[in-house]
Amino acid sequence: MSRESRHISTVIGAEPAAVHAFAGDPANLPRWAAGLSGSVAYVDGRWRAESPMGTVTVTFAPANEWGVLDHDVELPSGEVTHNPLRVTAHPDGAEMVFSLRRADGVTDDEFERDAAAVTADMARLKQLLEP
Repeated sequence: MSRESRHISTVIGAEPAAVHAFAGDPANLPRWAAGLSGSVAYVDGRWRAESPMGTVTVTFAPANEWGVLDHDVELPSGEVTHNPLRVTAHPDGAEMVFSLRRADGVTDDEFERDAAAVTADMARLKQLLEP
C-alpha cells in the first residue's frame, strides 16, 4: 500500500547551519513545535516531550552536514512515527522541508489538520530565526 506524502516547506532568512542547529536541538522544540509544546527533558539518555498524546520520546538523526533533521516520535502506545525533515540552502537563506505522511486510517480532514499544524510550526520557526 502506498502512503500519501505532502511536502510542506518554508524559506527562512537565516543561514542553513543556524536553522539546522536550532531546529535539531530537542530542547528548542517547545519554542516552535506545537505538538511537542509541553516540557522537554533529557531523561535516561532519551529526549522526552509532553504532547497532546501524552509523554513521547523524540529521537533525531545524528548531527550531520547535509541538513537532515529526520526524527522519530515514539508515542505512549509504543508506535513510532518517522518524520522526514530537511534544511537546504536557498538563495534567500534556508529552505526547510517536512514530508508529512498520511498514516493508515487518517481521514482527509485529519490529514489537512496535520498539514496546517506543520505549516504553523514552520511559521513559528521562521519567526524565531529571522532577524
